[in-house]
Amino acid sequence: MLRLSITGLTSPLLPTPAPAVRLRPRPLIRLRLSALAAGAASSLSPSARSLRLLEWGKVCEAVASFAGTAHGRDATKKQLWEVEDVSYEKSQRLLQETEAAVWLLDNAGGAMDFSGLDTVAIESAIHCVSGGAVIKGLEAVAVASLMLFAESLQVNIKAAMKLDEGSRSRLTTLTETILDAAINRSLVKSIQDIVDDDGSVKDTASPELRRHRERVQLLESRLYQLMDKLMRSADNEASLSEVCIVNGRCCIRTTGDKSSTFDGLLLSSGSDAGNMIEPIAAVLLNDELQESRALVAKAELDVLSKLTDKILLELDSIQSLLQETIRLDKVTARAKYSIAYDGTFPDLYLPNFENETVTSATSGSAKETFSTHPTKKAWKLYMPNAYHPLLLQKYQENLDSAKRDVASAAAEIRRRRIYGQDIAEDQLASVLDSMKLRVSQLEKDQPVPVDFMIAEETTVLVITGPNTGGKTISLKTVGLASLMAKIGLYILASEPVKIPWFNAVYADIGDEQSLTQSLSTFSGHLKQIGAIRAESTSESLVLLDEVGAGTNPLEGAALGMSLLESFAEVGSFLTLATTHHGELKTLKYSNNSFENACVEFDEENLKPTFKILWGIPGRSNAINIAERLGLPSDIVESSRRLLGTAGAEINALIMDMERFKQDYQQDLQKAQHLLIPRSFIITWNWHKGRF
Repeated sequence: MLRLSITGLTSPLLPTPAPAVRLRPRPLIRLRLSALAAGAASSLSPSARSLRLLEWGKVCEAVASFAGTAHGRDATKKQLWEVEDVSYEKSQRLLQETEAAVWLLDNAGGAMDFSGLDTVAIESAIHCVSGGAVIKGLEAVAVASLMLFAESLQVNIKAAMKLDEGSRSRLTTLTETILDAAINRSLVKSIQDIVDDDGSVKDTASPELRRHRERVQLLESRLYQLMDKLMRSADNEASLSEVCIVNGRCCIRTTGDKSSTFDGLLLSSGSDAGNMIEPIAAVLLNDELQESRALVAKAELDVLSKLTDKILLELDSIQSLLQETIRLDKVTARAKYSIAYDGTFPDLYLPNFENETVTSATSGSAKETFSTHPTKKAWKLYMPNAYHPLLLQKYQENLDSAKRDVASAAAEIRRRRIYGQDIAEDQLASVLDSMKLRVSQLEKDQPVPVDFMIAEETTVLVITGPNTGGKTISLKTVGLASLMAKIGLYILASEPVKIPWFNAVYADIGDEQSLTQSLSTFSGHLKQIGAIRAESTSESLVLLDEVGAGTNPLEGAALGMSLLESFAEVGSFLTLATTHHGELKTLKYSNNSFENACVEFDEENLKPTFKILWGIPGRSNAINIAERLGLPSDIVESSRRLLGTAGAEINALIMDMERFKQDYQQDLQKAQHLLIPRSFIITWNWHKGRF
């Protein structure tokens, strides 16, 4: 049997590279790196640092993952990171684009799949052709795919528009450019006639190419026949190994000490690799083969050169088509993200201006306003059942992973049974049951949504409650929702959603201790809050976590009260602050701009419910928790005496308020369910682009 292998020439004299040495970083180096990172963070502007604290970058990555092309992902991330520079008018335009894309995904979903486009190859083709070089086969295939995709997209969009007579005007902003694009079918046919799907030039591309390729095939066949004949006629077969290709020339690799039985040229030798010998009888055939291959390459180049000239004539339209496709991919990524997490089209309004109606691109008409909401109350911010996007994303990823594990395990069991392999039924069944149990547990442990209902007259909201109760997550949820609406994303909440457009979102969350400036945690917070106070305007959102913490409680409370009063006067359109200082809860009773809220705590199970009670100040649970955890009764009673009767009466009053609030919410939900007309529900469902 004739064996063929292709090898390259290597020199046995080249030194063997030394193994890589892994160096363990020293603690001093790590400390310096931490200091540099802290220094870089401290040099950020308050708004840029706020984006980092809110983990906006992770949201950008999540949204960009829904784009189908590499350029679409990059463009999506770039646009989302420019959220600080987006005007109110642009925010409205972005939301209308997203809503139009949601409608298209519902009515022409398959056409909005951009994953089959190789935008990197298309961009390379544009640079290649514009620079005077000859286009490569795969690049030409990518260009043809772009033009065919655009043509298919045009057909599907027009078909979807026929489903709704009024859809053309609603979709004009999003689809006008792609619908007006002229697709050169002649160029597409030329590419398809010349280049195969794998990027290779077809034999039928030119008569010269076909003739030279046939000559190459003939010469290769004659060479292999010659080599096979030489190996078969050899006296010492043990000394002959195999036929090899060295630098495009056909030769024989010989092993052993005995010399070969044919004359030839020694191309290389080595104790391990053997001797590479080109038989004298094959030299002329090899020379002719090399010449024929060169002629094939020249014929391919001529064909591709002529194709390049044709593409050059359409280069501007191809470039415009690529840019428009990337733009649509970017908008579709926002729409797919909004659909994947069941987002709601927000009523985004400009602070300090009246907002009488909600206009949506989907229907093109005024929608139900919040004055007609069953609560009959004007809201500054209204987001029922709002989710933190990163928590919801993590939960969904864990649930999907667990379901895939169950499916894989079940498939493996079926496979083993089909092929009669031995399986430990009890063991595999136990593993599968545990996986199903995990899925069931994950489905039960969904993230807890939070209702945000901030009245129009409220400027500062003070949230109190225990640690790990969800106060910080609530701040981040509002901050991220504001950024998402501003950049054209749906809000991950139930309908309806009303949210202001903020010119900036400022946050002071977490540990801002600075190693480079020798600032304590308290000083770091003050520095950040001071910078926020200097930059925030009457159109800003300010989020302050644990305001006044990190120092003497009395001084911290006084400082916190002064800071919040300052923000209430001229500092921002809306400020949300969390605190453990009870004194800050009293601001509501001396200033109508303040409102209280607290994180609900389940005293029966000694854990937070992650729900927020609005209009109720938080109460202390420490003594009650200590009693339930079994602290000696004399210590508990002594603590209550030291707290005083006034504190106990206040806590009892707050408990009554919490109970009344919960009863009121339950009755309100029942009333809303009975009173909301069906037409109102359908109208708001239109915000998601579907009934």
